[in-house]
Amino acid sequence: MQTITDEIRKSMAGSSWIRKMFEKGLELKAKFGNDAVCDFSLGNPDVPPPAAARAALERIAQEAVKPLGLGYCPNAGIPAVRDVFARHLAKQQGMERLAAKDVVCSVGAAGALVAFFRATVEPGDEIVVIAPYFVEYGSYCGHFGGRLVVVQAKENFEPDVEAIRAAIGPKTRAVLVNSPNNPTGAIYSAETMRAIAAIVEGKNARRDSRPMFLVSDEPYRAFAYDGAEVPAVLPLTKWAVVLGSFSKTLSLAGERIGYIAFNPAMPGEDELVAAVTLTTRTLGFVNAPVIGQRLAAALVEETVDLGVYDRRRKLMAQVLADAGIEFEMPKGAFYFFPKAPGGDDLAFTEALADELVLAVPGRGFGRAGHVRLSCSVEESIIERAAGGFARAAAKARERTAK
Repeated sequence: MQTITDEIRKSMAGSSWIRKMFEKGLELKAKFGNDAVCDFSLGNPDVPPPAAARAALERIAQEAVKPLGLGYCPNAGIPAVRDVFARHLAKQQGMERLAAKDVVCSVGAAGALVAFFRATVEPGDEIVVIAPYFVEYGSYCGHFGGRLVVVQAKENFEPDVEAIRAAIGPKTRAVLVNSPNNPTGAIYSAETMRAIAAIVEGKNARRDSRPMFLVSDEPYRAFAYDGAEVPAVLPLTKWAVVLGSFSKTLSLAGERIGYIAFNPAMPGEDELVAAVTLTTRTLGFVNAPVIGQRLAAALVEETVDLGVYDRRRKLMAQVLADAGIEFEMPKGAFYFFPKAPGGDDLAFTEALADELVLAVPGRGFGRAGHVRLSCSVEESIIERAAGGFARAAAKARERTAK
């Protein structure tokens, strides 16, 4: 009896390495105890929300007990919330003009991407993505017949502009970028982003119909260190689409609140906004959670204590350096993507697990030979893992030398 589709069965067989390591962590914690395992597998923000969240929730609670206080809202979001998000994004993106009508509230950044792909992707369409990349992108477009065309970034994780140009073909529907990047922590330069936008503009100028979009996935935009700046993408081309969430910046991951914003100069923008509003409803999201919308709007100019993540970043860098593990210092987000000693990311991941240290193999993000480490853990866990990193790295090198 076949109860599920072949496509989903295939997806289940190749399920996310993040999920596999999460399950491995549960197994190890059950056997050795929670405190014995150093788990760097999940990007689950653990820093408390801003202090203002308590008062904001109290105000929301007072409104919630009124009739329809927690009822349905328009599919695109509460109008006043869309207006707040639009003003915030106009300032963030350096836009002279951005109105509530240009923004749709979404069920996280993931919900924004899925709704956008449902509105724009036909079977056979291609989405150009830069590896390393977030593992779920393939599913987000694949549900609607799209497929990823993967372009490897340079050694320092900066996009290879000419490789992107070469990867674009007649079926390309979007170039999808993620900066600050998960899993590398790289922040793509302003020069690179301008070059990618120019490619999109140039290619669209020669198309009769069905333009391609430059889609920027920005849930980690606030996480930039050592004076690094995250370039604004929305003004770079009229075909720009920017989406993000408040999961990381406000530690509201469970509230599932995000947004998608469109350059108002885009031809057919009103129709595209209406289409994404429709797909938000018909995919079953209906509308972004009302409490989360109001909470994010109240805190939109706030962030969690980013200094906590920066201290962890510096501590992790020291631990990796002491273990002789090569890495690019992340400029943003809260991940490291170091090289696996010996070159085999699966073998190194296994060696780490033997030391009760959990990492995710880089092949799960489109770049084998590396591992991803999340710094959304306490400093004491990073310190406690130092010996495990050193021993696992030594074991991996010994195996390669044989």
